[in-house]
Amino acid sequence: MKDDRGLISAMVPAAARVLRRQVEYDEVVTLEVERPATLTKEFLPGQFNMLYVFGVGEIAVSHSGHPFHQDRIVHTIRAVGKVSRALILLKPGDWLGIRGPYGTPWPIDHAKGQNLIVVAGGLGLAPLRPVLYEVSSAKDAYRSMRLIYGTRDPSSILYQSQFEGGPWAEFGQVTVDSANLDWQGNVGVVTDLISADTLDTENAVALICGPEVMMRFSANALIDLGMREDRIYVSLERNMKCAVKQCGRCQFGPYFVCRDGPVASFGQVDKLLKIAEL
Repeated sequence: MKDDRGLISAMVPAAARVLRRQVEYDEVVTLEVERPATLTKEFLPGQFNMLYVFGVGEIAVSHSGHPFHQDRIVHTIRAVGKVSRALILLKPGDWLGIRGPYGTPWPIDHAKGQNLIVVAGGLGLAPLRPVLYEVSSAKDAYRSMRLIYGTRDPSSILYQSQFEGGPWAEFGQVTVDSANLDWQGNVGVVTDLISADTLDTENAVALICGPEVMMRFSANALIDLGMREDRIYVSLERNMKCAVKQCGRCQFGPYFVCRDGPVASFGQVDKLLKIAEL
C-alpha cells in the first residue's frame, strides 16, 4: 500500500497570526502575517501560498511582500468568493493557516543586463510587487526599467504611495480606464502605453500579470514591437486547489498551473489562452 504520509503532511497548513491589515481600496486588503517557524523555505517573487480560513476553506494567493524581508508574509487579497471575503475581514491578532511557497518564480536573473518591462493590470500588480522591490534595490543590474500599470479608475490604483512620489514614480506609468476631472494622468488601456514605448525590445524581458485578455493583448503589443515570445512571461491564476499536483483542478492544456506555473513564457501558453472555456 502506498505511503501517503508525506502528501498528507504537505497538505496541512501551519497556523499564523495576522500582524497588520491594510485596506487598499474597496474589498481589497493587504494582510501582513507572522511567518510560522515550520515554513522553512523562503519564497521567490512570483510564487504563491495556500491560505486557509478555519471553518471556511482555502485558496491560492500570490506573494506580494518584500523578498528580502522573509520574517513576515504579505498577501494582497480581493474579495471574490467566500474564502477571500473571510480573509479580508481578518484583523490583527486573528489566525489563519498557511502552506507554501509553491510554483515557479519570475525569471528576474534572466532579466539582468536587459531592459526590464513590467506590465500589470488591476490586482495583477500584487504578484509583481516583489519583483519591483527586488529590482529597485539593484537598479544597476538592469539596462533600464519600465512599469506600465493599468486599472479601472484612480480610486482603484493599488499601492498608490509607491507611485505618488514613491520609489516607482521614476520608472512607472499609470493609466486608467475612466477618470474624473481631478485625474491628470493617462486614460486608456495599457497597450496604448506599450505601443508608444521607446524601449529597445530586442534587448528586453517582459513580465506581465493581470486578467488573461489583458495579458494576451499586452504580449501581442510587445511582439509587434519586435519582442520574442520566449522573452515575455505571464502569470496564470487558475483554480489552484491542492497546490501539490494531485487534484488536477488547475490543469491548463498539458500543464498543471501549481506544478508548471504560475509563471510561464508566453510562447508556452499563447495558443491555449486563445481557446474559449479552457
